[in-house]
Amino acid sequence: MCTAITASGPTRATFVAPHPSDPLLTPCTGDWAALRPGTEPHLVALLPRHGAIVRSSASRSSHGQVLAANVDTVVIALSLATPLDPAKLERLLALAWESGAQPVIVLTKADLADQPEAVQAEAGALAPGVEILVTSVTTGHNIDALAALLHGTTVLLGPSGAGKSSLGNVLLGEELLATGRVRAQDGKGRHTTVRRELVPLPGGGVLIDTPGLRAISLHDAADGLEQVFAEIEELAARCRFGDCAHDTEPGCAVQAAIEAGELTERRLDSYRKLQRENTWAASRTDARLRDERVKRQKAITSHLRATYRFRDQQP
Repeated sequence: MCTAITASGPTRATFVAPHPSDPLLTPCTGDWAALRPGTEPHLVALLPRHGAIVRSSASRSSHGQVLAANVDTVVIALSLATPLDPAKLERLLALAWESGAQPVIVLTKADLADQPEAVQAEAGALAPGVEILVTSVTTGHNIDALAALLHGTTVLLGPSGAGKSSLGNVLLGEELLATGRVRAQDGKGRHTTVRRELVPLPGGGVLIDTPGLRAISLHDAADGLEQVFAEIEELAARCRFGDCAHDTEPGCAVQAAIEAGELTERRLDSYRKLQRENTWAASRTDARLRDERVKRQKAITSHLRATYRFRDQQP
């Protein structure tokens, strides 16, 4: 069952999972749907999505898992109480850009940080062109500035303990989202938010709160990676060879940028790693789709043979 928001208010509705089961086809928070009313409302169809935040399923199967649908703004929340993890930020940005939404990086808990501006600058180097705000729900710092950036459907993404639910409550103006404590030694939190929730924002639009992300695996995010690593994509276009591996080839613009201090080895290594991961995920999806097509063809052939045998046995 799922909760649907209708003109007359929230209602519980049943829906039938697709067969074969594919998490990408099941209803998700943020979806628009067609609902058959009555004593037992039933969800009969999902309207086409204009975008979705998708990661590889936690089971590491070839299926993707939709975290939120029809999102306009992705707030990536990262705590200033712990060191910035560049690789995690790059993964979150890839999910956000691939969805077609506009990412906004929010560095939370500024009241617990010694040099928030240094972390802001570090994040800015990883996300050129993305708005980055240093905030504190304790002092209210930059909360109004964040609220002014939100439009349409906004989703909060980030690891456990980043303060997503606390940030959401300040934006909502009341304590609607459950919050929890974090461990002092590493700043990690428990999964206080155990399901995705969609609630209206006072200034218009809606907010989706999500459970903390521990595993951020990419699923068919080639366009998102191009956005995250736009500077490497631009440099690669200037390499002498079109199939340059950016290693020891002569005339490699990427290696030249590293030697000049314009690009770091870590950034290139992260780009290669995420490209490999995304290619591997895409190949698994292609293999699954091929298997499903073969199974369908076999089922059709078997059905036709049975039909012919029945027909031939008729007097």
